[in-house]
Amino acid sequence: MSRREEAKAERRRRIIAAARDLIKETGDTGLSMRAIAARAGVSLTTPYNLFGSKRAIVIALLEDVREFHERFSQLHRVGAVDRIFQAVSITLAYLADDPDFYRTLWTEALRFDSKELRGELQSPQRYGFWWALLNEARSEGALLPDIDLDPLLRALDAVYVSAMLGWVLGAMEVQEIEPHVGYGYALTLRGAASPGFAEKLERRVLGYQKDLQRLRAKAAAA
Repeated sequence: MSRREEAKAERRRRIIAAARDLIKETGDTGLSMRAIAARAGVSLTTPYNLFGSKRAIVIALLEDVREFHERFSQLHRVGAVDRIFQAVSITLAYLADDPDFYRTLWTEALRFDSKELRGELQSPQRYGFWWALLNEARSEGALLPDIDLDPLLRALDAVYVSAMLGWVLGAMEVQEIEPHVGYGYALTLRGAASPGFAEKLERRVLGYQKDLQRLRAKAAAA
């Protein structure tokens, strides 16, 4: 990376950190680009030049989980299908650790005044990570060889985003998100699975179903 690229990356990190701090302090995403620039110690034009809009900064905050890859790389090596669900669990742990902050971010990200949500939420880095996991699963024989990974990944992504929408709208509690997403992922992957892996995914479906039933029964009794 050149010195210019390093400086640009450092300004991006400072802007993301500034936005994170301001959102945590204020409890909402209604902060101005001027406030973000001032906190980051950059000119007012810099956030626009690097991100384009405040909403793009919010999306970058959702993607800014540098610890994720470190935590994921430290897991014991298992099959690709199991690693998919491990990745889901790690990703959703961030929400459970700070639900107010992430609900604020997702509330802004899921606003209905933009037709670019799909493209904004699916960065090349995020897409590449999940595509690589699915490709590994196919190479291991877990998925049918003729399965096109792009529509499969889009279907899984739809499960994830719908869970975030349900959480933002109050249709589920934060502890329900992982079994909800896991159930949807397991069902979707079951449809793409090779015969040898179908039973394993069916067990995951039933396991998540049991978790959801338990949580719903607990909520009804409360």
